Amino acid sequence: MMMHLPQLPEKLGLQEYEARTGRTCKPPPQSSRRKNFEFEPLSTTALILEDRPSNLPAKSVEEALRHRQEYDEMVAEAKKREIKEAHKRKRIMKERFKQEENIASAMVIWINEILPNWEVMRSTRRVRELWWQGLPPSVRGKVWSLAVGNELNITPELYEIFLSRAKERWKSFSETSSENDTEGVSVADREASLELIKLDISRTFPSLYIFQKGGPYHDVLHSILGAYTCYRPDVGYVQGMSFIAAVLILNLEEADAFIAFANLLNKPCQLAFFRVDHSMMLKYFATFEVFFEENLSKLFLHFKSYSLTPDIYLIDWIFTLYSKSLPLDLACRVWDVFCRDGEEFLFRTGLGILRLYEDILLQMDFIHIAQFLTKLPEDITSEKLFSCIAAIQMQNSTKKWTQVFASVMKDIKEGDKNSSPALKS
Repeated sequence: MMMHLPQLPEKLGLQEYEARTGRTCKPPPQSSRRKNFEFEPLSTTALILEDRPSNLPAKSVEEALRHRQEYDEMVAEAKKREIKEAHKRKRIMKERFKQEENIASAMVIWINEILPNWEVMRSTRRVRELWWQGLPPSVRGKVWSLAVGNELNITPELYEIFLSRAKERWKSFSETSSENDTEGVSVADREASLELIKLDISRTFPSLYIFQKGGPYHDVLHSILGAYTCYRPDVGYVQGMSFIAAVLILNLEEADAFIAFANLLNKPCQLAFFRVDHSMMLKYFATFEVFFEENLSKLFLHFKSYSLTPDIYLIDWIFTLYSKSLPLDLACRVWDVFCRDGEEFLFRTGLGILRLYEDILLQMDFIHIAQFLTKLPEDITSEKLFSCIAAIQMQNSTKKWTQVFASVMKDIKEGDKNSSPALKS
């Protein structure tokens, strides 16, 4: 070990210092040079090949050979791991290239064959199968718009009119609230206010940093949500809408996104949820439970034993059409098939998620199930999820979703409104 000498007076020699202090200062030993090394060890594992310091007994031949063998084994194991990782990277790249080729091939089919003949081809088996595999990003927005439709006959000009009204209301609300925070401002005005929408926008896909203040899509999202509150004052602004609007903005131009947004929220299921129509929501939950018991009876009974009702996890999934609960690319693929199959697919996706995590959920109690389903694992993949969704049969005996829902609509009793704890308020 190298010894650090105390600082000596400027003109005091080493011998004089030793005589005065009685200490003997030995010069640091020369570092022994490595023997028989063709390379410098690159990690601490290589230190087993080092010769011992000169003041310690030298390694025996047997020990040196054993250390060499241990080192060689470690190097061989490291090489195996490296080769395995290389093969994994190569496989992933190969799958990615194959996926890109499939997307490019599908894009050509969609652009040249399907879209020009939309009404004729949309319901054919070939198109439905291609649709299930996921829409190419370049045509996704167009297909969504066509599939959702425009029953409300909204035009870009109408959007501009309601956007202007929204801006006027925001200005009026801002001036009013600066004088008095609450008095003289109606509930509808507050719901349409800049502050409430701005708060929700800040929580919309925060990791993307594109919808937050200063981001490229902040103003667009703000405009669409504001215009909608003026267009549908009976619905107003409801938390969760920002996620739906944001997904549409990523795939469509501003006016087209608003048209799709308004028509999408006008569908029976979305209207029931966003208007918080408790009676209708309970009918959707009751229909969901019929297929839950049919497909996942063991998990269904487990949930029942804890009185864990569908509203606890389904409300958030349906409100945001899974765009908050799933990775964005996977959520878009769910949207693809939702646009093809309608509201039924939203509940089928929910059952697919439950099937995917069935074994884990069966080991959990009420609190942990609720927490797990509120924040799903981030490593969920489209292949695994869609494999589980495909295994879900949306047929009870001989009845399909629409028939079961119609039966529930007819048979459900008024007293059942209190069966779901989350909807008692």
